[in-house]
Amino acid sequence: MEIMSCLYKNPNAEREDRIKDLLSRMTLQEKIGQMTQIELCVATPSDVRDLSIGAMVSGAGKGPLEKQLPSDWAETIDKYQQAAVDSRLGIPLIYGIDAVHGNNRFYGATIFPHNIGLGATRDADLAQRIGAAVALEVRASGIHFNFAPCVAVCRDPRWGRCYECFSEDTNIVRKMTSIITGLQGQPPMGHPKGYPFVAGRDNVIACAKHFVGDGGTENGINEGNTVSSYEDLERIHMAPYLDCLNQGVSTVMASYSSWNGCKLHAHRFLLTEILKDKLGFKGIVISDWRALDRLSEPRGSNYRHCVYTAINAGIDMVMVPYRYKQFIEDLTFLVESGEIQMSRIDDAVERILRVKFIAGLFECPFSNRSLLDMVGCKLHRELAREAVRKSLVLLKNGKHPGKPFLPLDKNAKRILVAGAHADNLGYQCGGWTRYWQGGSGRITIGTTILDALREVMGEETEVIYEEHPTPDTFAGQSFSFAIVAVGEEPYAESAGDNSELVIPFNGSELISSVADRIPTLAILISGRPLILEPWLLEKVDALIAAWLPGTEGRGITDVVFGDYEFEGRLPMTWFKTIKQLPILTNGDYNSCDDALFPLGFGLKSGA
Repeated sequence: MEIMSCLYKNPNAEREDRIKDLLSRMTLQEKIGQMTQIELCVATPSDVRDLSIGAMVSGAGKGPLEKQLPSDWAETIDKYQQAAVDSRLGIPLIYGIDAVHGNNRFYGATIFPHNIGLGATRDADLAQRIGAAVALEVRASGIHFNFAPCVAVCRDPRWGRCYECFSEDTNIVRKMTSIITGLQGQPPMGHPKGYPFVAGRDNVIACAKHFVGDGGTENGINEGNTVSSYEDLERIHMAPYLDCLNQGVSTVMASYSSWNGCKLHAHRFLLTEILKDKLGFKGIVISDWRALDRLSEPRGSNYRHCVYTAINAGIDMVMVPYRYKQFIEDLTFLVESGEIQMSRIDDAVERILRVKFIAGLFECPFSNRSLLDMVGCKLHRELAREAVRKSLVLLKNGKHPGKPFLPLDKNAKRILVAGAHADNLGYQCGGWTRYWQGGSGRITIGTTILDALREVMGEETEVIYEEHPTPDTFAGQSFSFAIVAVGEEPYAESAGDNSELVIPFNGSELISSVADRIPTLAILISGRPLILEPWLLEKVDALIAAWLPGTEGRGITDVVFGDYEFEGRLPMTWFKTIKQLPILTNGDYNSCDDALFPLGFGLKSGA
């Protein structure tokens, strides 16, 4: 009865008063529990309740069921949420996932183009609308926290997370941070800078990541070292975070990478003195997945020292995700021994409670099943289709004969479609789709390029698909034109680091063999610029950079056949050779004069 009459339970009380009241009632164990984010596969409802666990997470590829339907997730998450609200103080959970281009973990969700494609659109309003759609599809599954967007400025396409970035240009990245307003809602006029904001039950807690400089590591090595002055770090890599804070972003995730040799998860100057004190951030600084383990060598050894280092640096919530009992034990020891001050714990928990109150979790902790019909709905798929067509960058459109090759004729008599990426939805979506590293084939519901072609071509058109055409394919056959879709197989993080950047699966040779025989449109499906040899550019009649477009292949045919004009412009400089990398922008040394295609390049169909 005493708990029910507490100030923090009163939704009409001032938020900061509710935070102070609740914080004053918490034991050390409950405070440390709130700082702990654990994985679904190791969690038990009893531990969530008894240890006052503050957050849960689902790592990529893990879920309640194989098909991972949102309704199944909502039921599962509500079970753990019930355990949290049954705890002594009834503090609800935050549940987080990496919905980085749609609610990509779940079968049937709308998968939008990855960020590099959105950067090619330069369309801040589009990004905001996508954020709002993603928020609805995430909340439908009972999840409140999206580890997105990545606002890194990618300085080197060899980096395996290149496609998670909007651009190599800081100003483009800053413009596209509007996706945060879509995810969280529009803050009111006069909203204090750095103070978190979440509008309501149709919105999610957003996360700006990865603070800071992860896109500038030497040679594009994931989790590597960014060498720069503080002035350059601030000007190039930190600037987008200012826009995120202005929009009320609720959480900021620290980077695995280092700045001048010091790991960001251990960097008190950047996390506390700059982000919290100078920039005034009042939300949660969260760790990345098992990031504390990376603060020791060999990885995961001397874990207590890792905890000491990260918490004192300014990490508020720790994505443990498995060894949560050891984390709780070690952090408890460090506080009781005086190595970590109680004031540091109170600061962390105050921030966590602030975000939970702002997100309305105390009043509405459970899933909103009324949103389930929004997952993969026609409205969202049309939005994704719009994003695809606006993201396509036309790199070449030759004359054939005497007029631009594109747009193509929907009523052609016979066409050839080739390449591993023409009819592979998993390849089309890329990494972070259903699984961490992505997958191949019909991993979810969507429309491949081949599907789209068959839908829009005239009834009299014969569409012949051969993934790997042979000389027999062309014998005695007359084709009006060919469409060859090649590119990268899915990858994520370090698995995508690539020092060569050639088109995989002998993609260049496949394009060449077809283009030698038939007028050819080549479509490149990739998370970054890849090497385009001069002889290949000479042979092909038209070339499109389609990035990683997601589930809506009709966005490609919309533009290829002239129903819409090409609008996309390169978000990154397209290099000629690996030796040119990194090609720098933002007022630094810039070798764009010798680039294959400069930043911002993009043709129209008539060009």
